[in-house]
Amino acid sequence: MGNTVFTTLTRQSGLQREMQVLAHNVANLSTTGYRREGVIFTEYMRQLNGAEEPLSMAAANARHTYLTQGAFAQTGGALDLAIEGDGFFVIETPQGERLTRSGHFIANAQGEMVNADGFRLLDAAGAPVFIPPDARGITIGRDGTVSSDDQPLARIGLMRPEDSSMLRRAQGTMLQFEGELFPDDDSILHQGFLEESNVNPIIEMARMIEIQRAYEMGQKFLEREDERVRAVVQTLGK
Repeated sequence: MGNTVFTTLTRQSGLQREMQVLAHNVANLSTTGYRREGVIFTEYMRQLNGAEEPLSMAAANARHTYLTQGAFAQTGGALDLAIEGDGFFVIETPQGERLTRSGHFIANAQGEMVNADGFRLLDAAGAPVFIPPDARGITIGRDGTVSSDDQPLARIGLMRPEDSSMLRRAQGTMLQFEGELFPDDDSILHQGFLEESNVNPIIEMARMIEIQRAYEMGQKFLEREDERVRAVVQTLGK
């Protein structure tokens, strides 16, 4: 198999991966706090034996998470929160702490604020946010202070990673991070709102069409190359 075929196959494989990522984005168009993903194509070069030119191929093994702000939707829920800024909620999971922009929370039987999966929301000190069962008139300030009848109960911690490029997709809308977390005092919370997905369906569909056309071109090239090889084999076999 020639180097041109290997190069085309790696390109086709990368386009398939990108199409899968785009389809996942579109499927989460209405998911609260979802962050759009993209595929990064990188060049892979290898020195061949002899006097041949180095072989260059495209690899699409890396993903990038886009952190642009999503639109806000008003819900009126006392424990629904939207972040304005670059901060993240910190969620405690069995696999470790995770970051998310999905701000739909409820109080569990123990009075702890948890997400839809039952994982606890952490405060600025890294402890679970607790709301007493008899608390009334819950308000959450722009700085994350949770109060009941104007009495402070806790302060939700908004954090940002040391390097946002190191964020990786984890379960659902949660992101796994590497490195340290730092308090984000510039971000503010909006009670009674949720941040929508930052996926733009028009951009995703346009890119899907581009990928489909590029994949079809690659497929036609492979078919022509296969026909050429068959013709050569038939000619030499006579």
